[in-house]
Amino acid sequence: MGMKRVKVRVPATTANLGPGFDVLGLALRLYNTVEMEVGPGKSGRKLQIDIVGEGEENLPRDRRNIVYRAAQLVFDRFHLAPKTLHLKLINRIPLASGLGSSAAARIGGLVSANRLCGERLSIKEILNLAAEIEGHADNVSAAMVGGLVVSCISSPKGRKGREIEFVKLNPPKNLSCVVCIPSFQIMTRYARKILPKTVKFEQAVFTSSRVTILLAALIKKRYELLRMAMEDKLHQPYRRRLVKGMEVVFEEALKAGALGVSLSGAGPSILAFTASSPPSCAEKVGKAMRKAFARHKVKSRYLVLGIDKQGTKIV
Repeated sequence: MGMKRVKVRVPATTANLGPGFDVLGLALRLYNTVEMEVGPGKSGRKLQIDIVGEGEENLPRDRRNIVYRAAQLVFDRFHLAPKTLHLKLINRIPLASGLGSSAAARIGGLVSANRLCGERLSIKEILNLAAEIEGHADNVSAAMVGGLVVSCISSPKGRKGREIEFVKLNPPKNLSCVVCIPSFQIMTRYARKILPKTVKFEQAVFTSSRVTILLAALIKKRYELLRMAMEDKLHQPYRRRLVKGMEVVFEEALKAGALGVSLSGAGPSILAFTASSPPSCAEKVGKAMRKAFARHKVKSRYLVLGIDKQGTKIV
């Protein structure tokens, strides 16, 4: 490996969209950038990690960093050991907020290292590695390919390990995403721990009916169905105790003109869909959500984001 450098841009993602638990992901126009440089290593430190933006105070700058760990998986696979590795991470995606920050970090590390190794891994192979470390496929698939992605993890017969299957759909047109981000964080693993081991048959049927109507509504632009289609009984009812004021935020967003509303990923951010025009509708919904959180003594901010169609991109 001679001196080589790559810069990769990865979008934020919102997963589940309510009923599509571990199945649906949507890429958003909010980006992290990974700049990676490897060298022969005569001068300087072996590993240098610079972080700007979200997490610059508290993210590890050593071998525990998840961008570095993802990159290392690729280098190890091809038995390459860069003598020096310099990472510059420019983070815009809030951490532990339900916007796919860990998926973006892992995809950024994998794609950068793969590029420096001569693009030996296919998209599917990168996603299989990402899902292995992430534990689920929804955020990583959407971050990788952009748009609206339906994914699942299968165990193919006669082959070792598990593989991601995914289908990218054209992202819904004329929709804006309003994401309200409260000032506290929830670690995904903790948000998973509070979920029940089993659910009632009726809850499963309720949720599968909603996820199918949600996909149909997005594909056919039947946006009047989103309010009902984004309900679920698998995870949101259990997670509401982690997000103070969640139900009131949902109600106020809908009253202000949101087409549908859900937790973004494992939370605590809340996602509302609004019609793209007039843009003032999105602002109105964002302000209503912020006010509702404030009623529960929770500080928050909101972002109005378009849908990213490209996914991860070498820039």
